[in-house]
Amino acid sequence: MKLINQINTEENLLINTVNNTLQLAKKIANCSVEVFVKKTIGININIRNNIVENIEFNSDGALFITVYNKFSKGSVSSRDFSINGIEKMLKIAIDISKHSSSDFFSGLPNIELLCFHADELDLFYPSELNIKNGINFASIVEKEAFKFDKRIINSEGSFFSNHVTMNVFGNSLGMLEKYKSTLYSAYSCMIAKEKNSMQRDFDYSTSRKIEDLEKPDILGKKTAKRAISRLCSKKINTMKSAVVFSKEISSTFFSYLVSAISGDNVYRKSTFLLNDLKRKIFPNWLNILENPHIKQGLGSKPFDNEGVKTTVKYIVENGILKTWLLNNYNARRLGLISTGNSGGIHNWIVSNKNISFKELLKNMNTGLLVTELMGQGVDIISGNYSQGAIGFWIENGIIQYPVNEITISGNLRNMWNDILTISNDIDMRNNIQCGSILISEMQISGN
Repeated sequence: MKLINQINTEENLLINTVNNTLQLAKKIANCSVEVFVKKTIGININIRNNIVENIEFNSDGALFITVYNKFSKGSVSSRDFSINGIEKMLKIAIDISKHSSSDFFSGLPNIELLCFHADELDLFYPSELNIKNGINFASIVEKEAFKFDKRIINSEGSFFSNHVTMNVFGNSLGMLEKYKSTLYSAYSCMIAKEKNSMQRDFDYSTSRKIEDLEKPDILGKKTAKRAISRLCSKKINTMKSAVVFSKEISSTFFSYLVSAISGDNVYRKSTFLLNDLKRKIFPNWLNILENPHIKQGLGSKPFDNEGVKTTVKYIVENGILKTWLLNNYNARRLGLISTGNSGGIHNWIVSNKNISFKELLKNMNTGLLVTELMGQGVDIISGNYSQGAIGFWIENGIIQYPVNEITISGNLRNMWNDILTISNDIDMRNNIQCGSILISEMQISGN
């Protein structure tokens, strides 16, 4: 109850802050104004070897003001929500706009795109910020990991967090909307040793509701099992082979598409997909649906960072790229309209062939299962791909042994077209929800 009262008080303060900013802007600014204020309250707890290393209490808020003075833009941010502070911010933003170059494409979104009635997306499930319970959760995770197997010899730490975020947005076109959300997270990383081999691995859980978090004893056992599975890793020979991206990293595989079709990269002509809108870039059976309105979704939002209403849409349908990801500015640069993606994507759902992970490995028969990637080796301009990889070697559809110190490489265009199937072991912990992915062939560099 105490937290609820605090949140209600804070939310009313944020609404008043946006209202005050818009009212002051009418008096002192003969220009368009956009106001966004965000406040996060929560705790972060880190323990290691059953010792509390860090406890943080967060109560962070910021006010962002953007003015459009004809076709010139000025933006400022501050933590000062007082009337005097807001007035100073407005004057600074106006002064910045006067010294900024004119850009015909800048300005507020068209009024018909704005969200004047935010949908209720069921994102808010607060629980009291209880330090003792958080410490107990993280401690159980570590305790269960150490109990699981004597080869678990150390911990890189376990983590628990509980946060509430409030968002209020308004502009001079009459929009004033809000939404709030909760997010709970738990993470653990353990170290295993056998003979001369030492490995670490991690697991995590995240959700809108605290009761939907992985139970701490289960999370601890999973983390220990993952670390142990990597012991006595081997290098493999350089070759071309089928590759599976496990569900834990499959979201990363599709995150490259996010960059490749972002409006900024498109209008700057810095993407290898520049000429591929309305063309086939994936197999015919593959679809990617963006649904910002999933109840309790980790990527759900009623409106984007510019106040544009989010919509359900196909990103890829029957293998064909259907849309760019546009905010207001880059949409105008391209002669299009905003897709409601200012600030990123909102719940991508990647289709699968409704087969299990076990069946996926059988379909591959022999090849590499990748469970972790390292490095930043992706060039969105050319589509060339090269990353360090850790995983397991598969023969006859069965895991044989762990592998490390290898690199996998290819080109994203070929990799996407070479997807044979996706299993139904969907990882729900990410903004991109996808199962494990089987690719027919990639270059593997090892010995």
